[in-house]
Amino acid sequence: MALRRMDNVEIIVDDLEGMIAFLEELGMELEGKALLEEAWAARVVGFEEQSIDVAMMRTPDGHGRIELAKYNRPAAISGVPEDAPANTLGLRRIMFAVDDLDDTVTRLRTHGAELVGEVAQVGDNYRLCYLRGPEGVVIALAEELA
Repeated sequence: MALRRMDNVEIIVDDLEGMIAFLEELGMELEGKALLEEAWAARVVGFEEQSIDVAMMRTPDGHGRIELAKYNRPAAISGVPEDAPANTLGLRRIMFAVDDLDDTVTRLRTHGAELVGEVAQVGDNYRLCYLRGPEGVVIALAEELA
């Protein structure tokens, strides 16, 4: 049996509403929010019980999703510094294709995003950058040049 698709990437956050606003500014759409307290969900992740506020965000094309989770119980713990460099082990970034890199960076800065390095041009094909957003989440932006 072959892999069918990737459903979503989960990001554990402390400020759920702030991260939703950041991803909406990027262009993602809020698909739904819920409180998750069912016993089966706790057992799946190895807890006896849990209470989590979750929000599902989707890309405009409907193919990509990010699940945001704010743990109420048990409390979330920090595993990686918010300013971890690109060579830190683990999931480091999520890349998005955008129409206008400069405009996107400007809009995301209003939500606290900062460039990690610089905007770079790759030949005549792409402009790329890394941004650190709320909660230390790093996103990469790619603008395809015609």
